[in-house]
Amino acid sequence: VQLQASGGGLVSAGGSLRLSCEASGFIFKFNSMGWSRQAPGKERELVAKITSDGTTSYVDSVKGRFTISRDNVRRRLFLQMNSLNADDTAVYYCTRTGTSDTPDYWGRGTQVTVSS
Repeated sequence: VQLQASGGGLVSAGGSLRLSCEASGFIFKFNSMGWSRQAPGKERELVAKITSDGTTSYVDSVKGRFTISRDNVRRRLFLQMNSLNADDTAVYYCTRTGTSDTPDYWGRGTQVTVSS
């Protein structure tokens, strides 16, 4: 399983970024996928998840600002992040959801830094 995230960077508060993840090594369309993040000094948290049929869920802190989506043909996962604030600064990871409904594979993360 390989998950390669990209699209991170430095953005001003209120700005937007779109993260992408290219997946390989498994049948992408059959798996729920997610985006997790880890901020300095904090535990890793799952912020958005999308099931194989496209049902989405979000942690409260990003609801209404982040949108997760997927392209099963191209085997890609996306995270559109709007109205970013300093609390969104973290390393973001693309994850595959395992049978326990929690992430079982993590890709190499991409840094998102929001300047206030």
